Order: sequence, then C-alpha cells, then structure tokens
Amino acid sequence: MPRPTPAQFAYGSATVVLSTFAMLLLSQTRAGLGVAVIAVAGLVLGLLVAVTVPMPGTPRADRATAARTNRAPRTSAHAHAEPLEPRVSEHSLRG
Repeated sequence: MPRPTPAQFAYGSATVVLSTFAMLLLSQTRAGLGVAVIAVAGLVLGLLVAVTVPMPGTPRADRATAARTNRAPRTSAHAHAEPLEPRVSEHSLRG
C-alpha cells in the first residue's frame, strides 16, 4: 500500500477536527458515551476523506487506462501499413 501524501494527512486531520467540533456543537451532548460516539464518527469521516483524496498522477493513469480499453494502443506508422504485395503488373526498369 502506498504511503499517504501530506495532502491526505492535511485533509484527513482537518476533517476529523472540524467535523467532530461541528457534531459536538450541534448535538450539545455532555454524556461521555455521546462524546465517544461523535469522536469515533469524526475519525471514520476523516479516514474516508483521507483515503478518497486523489494520489498524484492517478487521473493521468486512469485516463490512459480508459483510452487503452476504448481503442487500440498506439504503435508506429509502419506497424499499421498494409503488407506489400508483389507488383506483378508493373513494368520493370531492368527489363
């Protein structure tokens, strides 16, 4: 598994802090069990955000994969040329 990027850490951490703070303010809970449930929910939400942040280069790889599956891969111009048939009907200069 690839290591998380700094952007993933930043987005995940910000999501944990902000979502937990918002849920605590909105629920106005003071019970320990309620705070624990909200904290776990904030951690899960932060993990989901961190995992879904695109990795560098991923969109390019997805586009290349999609392009390969939708059409034939690119090759040199000579690979697509028709095979040469012997030119029987043409006149030769060496007669």
